[in-house]
Amino acid sequence: MTLCVADATVGRVFEQVVVEDLRRTQLVMYAGASGDFHPFHSDETFARAAGAPRGVFAHGMWTMGASGRVLTDAVGEGRLTHYAARFLGQVWPGDTLTARAVVVGVRREGDRWLADFELETCNQEGERVLTGTATARLDE
Repeated sequence: MTLCVADATVGRVFEQVVVEDLRRTQLVMYAGASGDFHPFHSDETFARAAGAPRGVFAHGMWTMGASGRVLTDAVGEGRLTHYAARFLGQVWPGDTLTARAVVVGVRREGDRWLADFELETCNQEGERVLTGTATARLDE
């Protein structure tokens, strides 16, 4: 889907489950892809000894990337011009994450239209694990 100007109304909500039942294998795959092999994300004994009550947990950037799916599915790939996030909580193996993006503004900048979004990702308990903002180019 590619969001166009006519469909980008302020208040429009895009929501989807971006990961269901996070598996440890996904964390290992992300570590390999990103080069981030910190033991918090792969070594159960280390993570617990360092104070993580449930053991290993997801990389913050993995959570940001997974959350970004709601944006790219809404506006199309290659259209984000800005994406920033704040990490609010740990994401654990077994978690299901739902991301919600809301159009908070539509504006013209030069010869292109842009949509501004606020983003929130929650786990299956309804706890916010990430908030953020994004801007995307729109088709006319």
